[in-house]
Amino acid sequence: MVLSSKIHCIHVMIMRKIQFDGNTNIISRQLKHHRTKAGLSQRELAARLQVLGVNMDQQMVSKIERNMRIVTDYELACICQVLQVELSEMLYDFYLAQDSQ
Repeated sequence: MVLSSKIHCIHVMIMRKIQFDGNTNIISRQLKHHRTKAGLSQRELAARLQVLGVNMDQQMVSKIERNMRIVTDYELACICQVLQVELSEMLYDFYLAQDSQ
């Protein structure tokens, strides 16, 4: 009888906290502003993003608006598309901070 040995690998992923000027993302305030201006709830925004292939739910939108979650470039592009705003509008606070330095 031959016994086979199985090697079990445990992958540990170390996540480093990514921040810019103490912020997890730079669109939190503008996202909430443009979402409410468009008359969408967090749940409705998440649903429209899912149609575009973005895996996001209401809780994730809430975390972005509370500056507790990063936003990928693809998510940002789709958020702008759904809210019908230019990227520069969503990044307004970033540009404003850069001008003050």
